[in-house]
Amino acid sequence: MKKYLLLFIIAVFAMSCSKKVEVKGKITGSSPLERIEFIEASGVATLPLINIGLKNDGTFSGSFEAPKNGMYVVSYAGKQNLIYLKGGQKLEISGNGSTFPMEYVITGDAKQNNDFLMATQKYLGNYAQTVNMNELLMKDEKTFLKGIQKVEADINKNIEENVKKFNPDNELVQWKKNDIAGTLLTIMTQYDLSHKQMGNPSFKVTKAFTDYENKLQTNKDEMVKGNPAYRSYLLSKMSPDFQKYAEGKTKGKTDVTTSELFSQYLKDKKDLSQTAKDYLLAFVMAQSDIHPTTPVATADKIRKIIDTDIKDATIKSDLKKIQFAINGFKVGEPAPEASLVKQDDKAYKVSENKGKPYMLVFYASWNPYIGESAIPVLKEVVNFYKSKMNFVFVNVDDTKEQFVKTSNSLLKGITGTNVYATGGLNSDMAQKYGVYGFKLPCFFIVDKDGKIASKPFFNLGDPELVTVLDKQTGLTAPKVDPRVQLQQGLGIDPAAMQATPPPPPPAANPQPAQAK
Repeated sequence: MKKYLLLFIIAVFAMSCSKKVEVKGKITGSSPLERIEFIEASGVATLPLINIGLKNDGTFSGSFEAPKNGMYVVSYAGKQNLIYLKGGQKLEISGNGSTFPMEYVITGDAKQNNDFLMATQKYLGNYAQTVNMNELLMKDEKTFLKGIQKVEADINKNIEENVKKFNPDNELVQWKKNDIAGTLLTIMTQYDLSHKQMGNPSFKVTKAFTDYENKLQTNKDEMVKGNPAYRSYLLSKMSPDFQKYAEGKTKGKTDVTTSELFSQYLKDKKDLSQTAKDYLLAFVMAQSDIHPTTPVATADKIRKIIDTDIKDATIKSDLKKIQFAINGFKVGEPAPEASLVKQDDKAYKVSENKGKPYMLVFYASWNPYIGESAIPVLKEVVNFYKSKMNFVFVNVDDTKEQFVKTSNSLLKGITGTNVYATGGLNSDMAQKYGVYGFKLPCFFIVDKDGKIASKPFFNLGDPELVTVLDKQTGLTAPKVDPRVQLQQGLGIDPAAMQATPPPPPPAANPQPAQAK
């Protein structure tokens, strides 16, 4: 039952308006293989809004629709940091490849708000070094409460000082205060649980403790929408109760999903608003049952729960998008057509393969899992099955010129059709097949009638992929040691296939990222 407890350890960031954000900048000392992504930080299952490539001189530019005014994650080279954005803004962001985005300089419309955000983050980083939280958690309740209240007062004083200095938007100031409150609530829950686990299961906090908890939650719906620390608090408070509930409901059963259990559990929680239920259920679903190894039957169950139990339209839409990106089409759906071209600029349609099964291989030159070491594995797969099926290699680089260069270099001598999805990750081909940067490379199997034959795969050595290929071709691949996965470059760690999550709340990070 430990897996149910793990659901309540992390939670993800909120705020309104849907206008285009234009961004440009320069990362000195960067690699042209690196990419910059922006992700909305308030959702529980959000996908990258844009994936921007860097030119050889480190410059970049792009634009995207900002679903809300609020917190976003800027991601580069495996590192992440927060940025506050509003629809309609034009901003310029710059930094050094060795430290970006942990440190950056921002100019343009977003400067004023982000100067406030970074100043408060810097203060938190320094302040965290002065507070021994582990020691405070061991104190008696009266001393603990006094310590926590001092932390709140010190941080809020700094917030007000920075409000006078930078004059940020009111909604950003409120978000920051809510974020601090959510973090303090999480620490208070840790205090309660740790004292119960120290040999005193009947331990109960006093009224003064619960009164302070209530004081920190003046607007619960606003906090649950915008602050992951508060969601983490709510989930951790539910954890012991849900643990007992799950144990009772799963006795003698092996096919009950965590999402089903949690959905049923929430229906009896009269003290939670529908907004809170939607956010918490969506988070649990995204973390527990939407991943590359999800069985088809489970994926179908999740679709039904999304349709029936999630009431918020935006959350429902986000969940459906992430599930499609991870679990793909329903088997039997027609493989959609989209704009593809060959090197000679002639249009290409995937339906040209009708009458013979085929594999779609999505890849890009900048993806770290594609390279010389992967080619022998891919060549083996192609050579074994090519008499009975076709192979279509779909490049999603930023330009057709890069496609020509990449396909001629990497795929030379491999049987198949090389095509380019015009626009790369922004192409209609990538959108129709739910292809994102974190998902590359990926493989789709289509049957001879032009219908999707399986979920997407991310590992050429996946035994389930081999089973599908054997079924579609009538061939029988040589048996491989199940412990050996052919992940030489084209393989991908399934754990990395969740949509890139936002970083921990700044206030909860003992050494938060600093920006200039």
